[in-house]
Parts: sequence; C-alpha cells; structure tokens
Amino acid sequence: MKTSLGLVLAFCLAGLQFVAIIIIMWSSYVTSERVLLDHARNLLRDSGINTIAHSKGFLNPAQDAAELAARIAENKIVASDNRQLLEQLLFQQLLTAPHLAGLFYGDERGNFVYVKRSDVTAPFRSKIISYEGGNRNTELIWRDRDYVAVAQLPDPKDTYDPRKRPWYTQAQQQRSTIWTDPYIFFSSQNPGITIAAPVTASDGKIQGVVGVDIEISELSEFLAQLKIGENGTALIVNQNGDVIAHPNPALLKTVDTDGSFRFAGIEEIEDGIAQTAFGGLAKLDPVLVETETYAEFSYDGADFVSTIMPTISAELPWTIAVYAPKSDFVGAIVQNRTRNIWIAALVSVLTGAVGLLLANYINRPVRAFAVRAALISQGEVDPSEPMPRTYKELERANTALTEEIMQRKTAEREYGQTFELSSRGMVQISSETGRFIRVNAKFASITGYEPEELLQMKAVDFLASEDPAAFNRILSEMLDSGDASVVRKCLRKDGQTVWLRVNAILIRDNDGKPLHFVATINDITKSLNSQKQIEKLNRDLSHLARGELLGQMAAGLAHELNQPLTAITQNADAALLTATENAGQDSELQQILQELDQQAHRAADIIKALRNFAKKGEEWKTPFDLDALIGQTLHLVKAEASEHGVRIEFNPGDLPEVTGIRTQIAQVIVNLLRNAIEAIAGTDDSDNSIQITLSADKDFVTVSVEDSGPGVDPGLDLFSQFETTKADGMGLGLSICRSIIETGGGRMWHEPGQAGGACFCFTVPVAQK
Repeated sequence: MKTSLGLVLAFCLAGLQFVAIIIIMWSSYVTSERVLLDHARNLLRDSGINTIAHSKGFLNPAQDAAELAARIAENKIVASDNRQLLEQLLFQQLLTAPHLAGLFYGDERGNFVYVKRSDVTAPFRSKIISYEGGNRNTELIWRDRDYVAVAQLPDPKDTYDPRKRPWYTQAQQQRSTIWTDPYIFFSSQNPGITIAAPVTASDGKIQGVVGVDIEISELSEFLAQLKIGENGTALIVNQNGDVIAHPNPALLKTVDTDGSFRFAGIEEIEDGIAQTAFGGLAKLDPVLVETETYAEFSYDGADFVSTIMPTISAELPWTIAVYAPKSDFVGAIVQNRTRNIWIAALVSVLTGAVGLLLANYINRPVRAFAVRAALISQGEVDPSEPMPRTYKELERANTALTEEIMQRKTAEREYGQTFELSSRGMVQISSETGRFIRVNAKFASITGYEPEELLQMKAVDFLASEDPAAFNRILSEMLDSGDASVVRKCLRKDGQTVWLRVNAILIRDNDGKPLHFVATINDITKSLNSQKQIEKLNRDLSHLARGELLGQMAAGLAHELNQPLTAITQNADAALLTATENAGQDSELQQILQELDQQAHRAADIIKALRNFAKKGEEWKTPFDLDALIGQTLHLVKAEASEHGVRIEFNPGDLPEVTGIRTQIAQVIVNLLRNAIEAIAGTDDSDNSIQITLSADKDFVTVSVEDSGPGVDPGLDLFSQFETTKADGMGLGLSICRSIIETGGGRMWHEPGQAGGACFCFTVPVAQK
C-alpha cells in the first residue's frame, strides 16, 4: 500500500508552518534594525533633497527678476538713467513677486533707485538718490498698490553709496549674476540674501547693477513644518559656517561686537545636538561638501543619526544638515529584541530538528519525480521506463506530465519547423505593444533586417507613411475580429519600397486572453508592378490603336480622294483653257471655271496636309526586351483565348534587345493574336493552338505567329486597305500592322502554316550597342 502524499502533508504542514513563523521572526530580528536605519537614512536624504528643491524654487524667481530688470535696462526698454520709469519698473516687478523684499538699481555715478515693501504709511516705499548739478538729493516716497504716492519727504542726512556695497562690487568684478552671503537685513532685522546682476552698456562697460533683496525666513518656516521621524531637525549652513535657516528662527541671530545682528555659526548655535553632529563643518573654509555623508553619534546618552547633503550649487553654496534620534526608528524593536530572541531560539531548536527530518522524508520522492520529469523533457530518459517508487498522486501526475511533455515537444518541433522553413515570411507580434516576438528567415530576407534587429522593432517601424495612431486602430480592430488580411507598403532596411500582403490571426489562451498575433507575409511587389505594366500597356495599346486606325483611315481616304480631285483639276484646267481660247465665251463661265479649279487645288492641299499629319515619326523609338513585351501582351488576350479554348504556346529565348516604338510593336502582336483567335474560333478542330516563335540574326529578330485555323483565302490581298473577311471589319488592321513594322525599319509578310493554318511573320531591328 502506497503512502498518500496528502496524509503526510496533513501532519507536517502544521509543524512546518510554525517553523516558518519562527524563521521569519528570527530573520526580522536580525535585519529589521538595519532596514529601519536604512529607512531613516533615506528619510534624512529625502528631507535634505526636499529642502534643496524648496530653496531653489524659493530663490530662483529672485534671480529671474534681477536678470530681467538688467536685460530691460541694457536694451533700453526702460532707460536706466530715467529714474521715474525705472522706479515704476521695479515697483511692477515687486508687485508681481510677493516673496521678494525689495528691488533696486545703482549706477556708476552713485544714483540709486530702491523699491521695498513697507509696514508703515503705505505698502511700498521708494528711495531715490540722484546727483544733479553736483548736488546729492535723497527722496523717500511711500506708495500704495496702485503706484499712487501717499507720502514723500527728503532725507538730507542719508549717506548711502551703492558703489561701495558688496553686491555692487562683486557683480561689477565678476560681470555676471552674483549671490551675496546671507545677512541680517538692517531695517527688518530678518535673515535675507541679495542677488545682483550687472547692466552692461553697448560698449561693454558696466553702467550699473540691478539687485533683489529676498527674505529667507520662509526657509526656517519650511524646516519647522518638515516631518523627520518624531523629533528630527534640518538646518541650512552657509559656506562661511553660518546657520542661515533653522526650525527655531530665534537661534539664528546673535549680537556682533559692534551691536549689530549677525548669523550664529554652526559651532556657536544654541543647539547642542547640531553642534555635536555638524560642528566639524566649522573647520572647513569654505564649508563645501562634495558627497552625501551619513553618520551615527551619541549626545547626552542618546543615539542619533545624521546626514549632510552636498552643497547645493556654486551660486547657492549652502549645505543641508539633518539629524534625528535613532529611537524614533528602532526604539520599539530594541525593547522587544532580547525577549523575542530567547523565545525564537527555543522554539527553533525544537522544531528545527523535527522539520528537517520531515522535509527530507517528504521531499525525497518529490525530488526524484522532478529530476525524472526534467530528464524526460531533455530527451535523456525514455518515458516508457518504469518510474521509482513514489506517492500514488505523483505517479498519476507523472504519467499525465510525461504525455504532455511528449505532445508538447512534438507540437513545438512541428511548429518550429513550419515556422522557420516556411516559404512565406512568418512572424509573431505582441498584441499589446505591436513588437515582434519571433520572426523567420524569410521575413528577415524580405525586409533586409537581421532577425536580432527585428526583435527590437515594432511592426509600425518599417511601414511606409503609416500613422502610429492608425496602426494602433488596426491592432484594435484585429483584437476585436481575431484576424485580418491587409496589403501595406513597407520600407526595407536599404530604403527600397516593397508591397506586402499580411494575413494575421489572433492567438488566445484558454481564458480568451490575447497572447499574440501570428502573421504570414508575402512579397507581392513584383506581381503588383507587373500588373501595373500590363494595365499601362493595355491603355497605351487602346490609345495607339485608335490613333493608328484614324491615321490609316485618313491616309487611305486621302489616297482614294486624290485621284478624282486630280481629274477634276485637270478637267477644270482644260475647260478654262477652251473658254479662254474662244473669245466669244461668257466671262462669267470663265470665272466659275477658275473658282472650280482653285477649290479643287485647295481640297488637294488639305488632303496632302492630312496625309502628312497621319505619317508616324520615330522620336519614341527605344531599345526594349521583346520577350518581356510578348509575355505582357499574352495577359491582354488571355481572357479571349480562354473563352474560345485556344492554347497559346510561347517559349522565351536568350535574344538581343530590339529597337522600336514599344507600344506599336505590342499593338502588332495583339492584333495578330486576336486575328488568330478569331480564325480558330470558327473551326471545330480540337487542336486549337497558336505558336509564337522567335529567331534572330545579326540585324533583325523575326517573330512568327502561327495558328491552327483554316488559313487565308489565296485570292485575298491581306495587306491592302479596306480589304477584310470580317462582316464588321474595316480592312485596316493588317494594313496598319505592316505600316508600323515598315516604318520601324522591318518588314511583314504572310506564309502558309505547317499545319494548314496561317503564319504571319515580321522583323524588328536589333538594338545597336
């Protein structure tokens, strides 16, 4: 009796499940702290990145405003020496940028225009310093939001000189936009920064500097709202070691020796944790950090983690520093670690030994089953060989799996051979992306790409003039219908255009979900081109036949009418001579005879001109392949031959090219073939055939069209105009044919056929090389 796998698993799964829980618990104890610390590091990094992005987004508009004002002044949109217009420009800039504290412009002569926000009298205050006639004037103007002056007074004690300010000298020396180090604004006592851009005259000289004041208190507000763990803190350190932003803004300012306010350095800020974590930055001069630095440290008996971000940029040489207590991330785990480790260790020892024995017992027959299935799949083991002792469920599964493997291998082999060796192009295309999944060698040959290249492409990539949206609609329609048959113009890798006929079907899985398309592809370029040539030849022949018929009719009529017109003119001349010699004749009769003679000559001239018009020129003669032309003409008479049960035999040969008017030679061949078909159609002979043969000598190629019909009446002048045996014929066909051949430099004749039918022959000159 074989052991049931289900019964064994029923007893073992409970114990194994418990063991798995212990293993997971043990693993979590070992790795959770490191994972959470890595999470803490990532959290600190994200906080630093967010602070950098916020700082750039906060300060970039100030740079844009300064550079815009400088460009406007340089381009004289607002003349920099027109202080009223310049004040208005700065006022508008400040009005549209609420986060800017003030904008100003100072020039090389000491003139200064400054517009700033104000908390007293009016929302805005302007300070204008000007030098006129050697006198210095300082004027303060308070304005409302509509640029209306609310108050105005002079300030004679003002000694401010913009040319001596750091923002002016730095912008003048560097001749580019500069940022000053952050400092405490004198008027508002708030942290701020100034950006300045030089204004260059047309001769390249600096004529002034435009500047923007921006308060950076908002950066501290942003840091205060930033959530970093439970108790984390971020701060911004300038390149000179000053802390310019902190969640607690009160810690930023300290009193200098002269009584003015300045930023506190990282080594003196009243934040002991920050001093411990980042005090080493004060040793750097300047404080420029190139790579992110992560650290763990202790302060006052507690463990902390910290991250120092790289300096933001050369324009903003600020470093973001972030710290947080380690307990914010791993505190709960540390408390439970010891207790859980002992519990897990005890349970693991007990269940580990039992689980190992059970796993080995259960897995032995399963492992043997898996190895045998793999060997069968690889063809190394005969499926008919007896399998090792195992569970009865596995024995049944092994039998079914072996059959499935053999059927799958057979199907894969047959399909693979059909796919790879097919004389048509075959591809598999993803139903979701339109990308090629599999291609055969024939398709690669058609497109000119290597199979490896095609597997990186989509079907739409080499469709000529195919809108991707239109192609996606085709895929959607194919997903709905399940198949499609289309003709598309494509581009080969070498740039040549080919026409492909694509027949595709959609393959679905057992649940009806689309898997991929399988498509067969035929290159129909040659057949399409041949069909177009045949259609063009048919149109040319129809047009030429009508022209030749009308021309021949005109020439025939001219020939026939010339004789009676000649007789008329001769008789008119004789009558006129007789009337002139007899002096007694009526002069009116002489006038009538003269008019008759003039009109007869005029008619003759018209007919002569008509004959000249009907003559064929040789300006269209070109070399061509006579074999190819005959092959195309056979398509034109194929329907008529099939209707009358006529077989046309023609074996192309290796003949030289001939020269002539191609469409006219085609007309001659079609006319002879149709005459032969009509002759055969009136007989009861079972051997209804037409034989076309070609032969060549040095100067000419001879074409013979021989039929199995009744032949030609010996008393009939075949090539005369208006001679015909057809009830509805006009007698011009053979006459036109001979005229075409002789005009082209050849000749045409008739001779009895070997089987009693008619044989018409003509020659065409060989093309001269």
